[in-house]
Amino acid sequence: MADDAVFSGFTKETVRFFVALRKNNNKEWFDRNRETYDRHVMGPAKLFVTAIGKRLKKIAPHIVAVPKVNKSIFRINRDTRFSLAPSPYKTNLGIYFWDGVRSRMESSGFYFHLEPPDLMVGGGMYMIPDALLGRYRKAIVDPKRGAEIAKIAAGISKLDSTSLGGQHYKRVPAGYDPAHPNAALLKHKGLYASFESKIPAEFFSAHLVDYCFERYEPQAPLHRWLMKLFG
Repeated sequence: MADDAVFSGFTKETVRFFVALRKNNNKEWFDRNRETYDRHVMGPAKLFVTAIGKRLKKIAPHIVAVPKVNKSIFRINRDTRFSLAPSPYKTNLGIYFWDGVRSRMESSGFYFHLEPPDLMVGGGMYMIPDALLGRYRKAIVDPKRGAEIAKIAAGISKLDSTSLGGQHYKRVPAGYDPAHPNAALLKHKGLYASFESKIPAEFFSAHLVDYCFERYEPQAPLHRWLMKLFG
């Protein structure tokens, strides 16, 4: 990949690769198709990270976008150490842009997830670390911060094809009022917005950057709320 290459979209081969991998999830097949993976998945993924990373700085100036595996690009290999019937590879492409001083998975940010035939773009925190849950719950019931997140959550619910995710518990945690106006948010262990659709035409062109940014931007208030809370 040339140093001056610019993102021009993923390809039909990108989609075909993951569809075929779902049916041939083994090392022998992956090794035979490694060139396709490198050229049609990793190549455009790295360029996409750089392109959308620059755009995201408009709504999150300190966002981290590093076009490398185990940085913004999730590794395709599964951790099979504790699986009884392991499939060695993930059948999706996951990309994350994070913010703040904590490690990648302990930080709020923006997520991109391709799993044919679907595409998802989201913002927020998929999993709030246990050490931060107390701070989160106090903010949820705080008159000012609680009102802010309730307004943000209501706004997300009005966005097209977008939902608020992260609810984990069936009951409101002990010590909190089940009748509190924000009781539903107290059941969360993560807090994120996600927009889901079938793979759009923009996926195959440079316009994917615009497509994703247009969906990340209305999710930014949630990200900023989390950043003010956790830093």
